Amino acid sequence: MAKDSARGAGGGVVYGFGFIGAAVYYFQQADTFWLFALAIPKALIWPGVLVYELLKSVYGG
Repeated sequence: MAKDSARGAGGGVVYGFGFIGAAVYYFQQADTFWLFALAIPKALIWPGVLVYELLKSVYGG
């Protein structure tokens, strides 16, 4: 059974690396306390926005 559960793990790794990269980027850009506080939520949300914009550009909208 362990073999079946390991197949879907690639997406989690990609999302994890993307999250870490986005968090580092947003922390570097932050100048105030609130921008530091918003860095983690922004890093969690950006993949959804990216996919939305990609699909919008492909299918028009």
